[in-house]
Amino acid sequence: MEINTVQKLADILGATKVYRNLPVPQLVEMAVKRGEGVLTDKGALNALTGKFTGRSPKDKFVVDEASVRDKINWGPVNQPIPSEKFQLLQQDVLNYLQDKELFVFDGFAGADETYRLPIRVVNEYAWHNLFARQLFIRPSAAELEQHQAEFTVVYAPTFKANPAVHGTNSETFIVLSFEQKMVLIGGTEYAGEMKKSIFSVMNYLLPEQNVLPMHCSANVGKEGDVALFFGLSGTGKTTLSADPERFLIGDDEHGWSDNGVFNIEGGCYAKCIKLSEEGEPQIWNAIRFGTVLENVVVDEATGIADYDSDKYTENTRAAYPVDAIKGAVIPGVGGQPNAIIFLTADSFGVLPPISKLSKEQAMYHFLSGYTSKMAGTERGVTAPQTEFSTCFGSPFLPLHPVVYAEMLGQKIDQREVPVYLVNTGWTGGPAGVGSRMKLAYTRAMVTAALSGELEKVEYVTDPVFGLQVPTTCPNVPAEVLQPRNTWQDKEAYDKQAADLAGRFIENFQKKFPEAAEIAKAGPKAPVQ
Repeated sequence: MEINTVQKLADILGATKVYRNLPVPQLVEMAVKRGEGVLTDKGALNALTGKFTGRSPKDKFVVDEASVRDKINWGPVNQPIPSEKFQLLQQDVLNYLQDKELFVFDGFAGADETYRLPIRVVNEYAWHNLFARQLFIRPSAAELEQHQAEFTVVYAPTFKANPAVHGTNSETFIVLSFEQKMVLIGGTEYAGEMKKSIFSVMNYLLPEQNVLPMHCSANVGKEGDVALFFGLSGTGKTTLSADPERFLIGDDEHGWSDNGVFNIEGGCYAKCIKLSEEGEPQIWNAIRFGTVLENVVVDEATGIADYDSDKYTENTRAAYPVDAIKGAVIPGVGGQPNAIIFLTADSFGVLPPISKLSKEQAMYHFLSGYTSKMAGTERGVTAPQTEFSTCFGSPFLPLHPVVYAEMLGQKIDQREVPVYLVNTGWTGGPAGVGSRMKLAYTRAMVTAALSGELEKVEYVTDPVFGLQVPTTCPNVPAEVLQPRNTWQDKEAYDKQAADLAGRFIENFQKKFPEAAEIAKAGPKAPVQ
């Protein structure tokens, strides 16, 4: 039997001990008192997330409801769960929470007030509520008085689902209902599930308002010029977008509307494995009182964090408000993009270090979302391996990916935004033979792209990938710009380029057979 979710939740929040919108110091104090985490010598709160140190994509579901049934791109990313099963799980979770102390955060997703989503996060753990407070947009006192949540996250990490009863795949669940406007999370303590669930919600809601949701970072120059950076892990997105000469709008999730670009979040969720003050000073300096660390090894005697250790996981994280970054744009809004950068780390060593894309090519490479794993970085990886993540964020797309690609194409057309593909990977040969592209060269190429200098130079067409490759770039040797010229063995380059082109074609045909027009902008099939 269907329950009145709003009333049931209100009853629980009225009957139990509820801490509403606590400030950071009280949340930190309570988390430590409750044994949920420990303080580092810098004042950050470190929590361990148990056996789940990352997202659980196989346990994520979207409720199969009449109003969304024909819109959702059902499949491994958006697994359907019957409405009756969700209602049963919902009732059991809410009943479970009736005698618990709970923590509530009321805030927003979306820095542009025109498109922002009022949200409520209900937590069983104080540290999870602190995480929500730091990652989402915090309301002013006046906004809090008027706040009416339009979507609610209920996070009960100690509740275990029964797959036979609740229709889940395991005891872990992340279930999203668009009709009930609720996310249920349980059976995992990994806080990132909250952040990505709301991003999934925004990826459904924003396109209905002609806003393109994007898994990218964004910054703005001193002249107000806005740049977007798309890229998977290991491509240098954080490093290149954290430019001391530019100001950070946000590091991970954005919307692109007729007003311009806006941050969906109010904080940053940075990887901190191998973190050093010299390598990433902005992140290093952001880790202080109020920051939430996940699964970092901390010395019990000194409180010093060991960022080099992967004892618990390589996916160690730091969550902090975006204003912890010096020069961050508050609120996180900017004008229309002046340049878009797609980042890839090509360990085949065949993609140009920078190339200009047509609108059609931008849509193709957006849908492809290519990077590669390097030989030797993982056990059993002895040769370069391709990785394709649709729209640079496939786990978070409720709609069909072509919907987002077509929106991107329309906005590129409307705003005449130049798009560049930047290869931060290998040159002179594949990984193990060639060398990693020098960061100084990559920075110089990105700077030239953002300043408009690359609009003034001549281009040649790459014969395999069809990309427009500049013949010159300030502060970059001309021979570096043409990847084939950097290989001693030209035949080996040709073979490797044909191999990668074939992988692009195979991936696209498999995932997007209906997008034949966009496919024409991809690499050409190698001549046999």
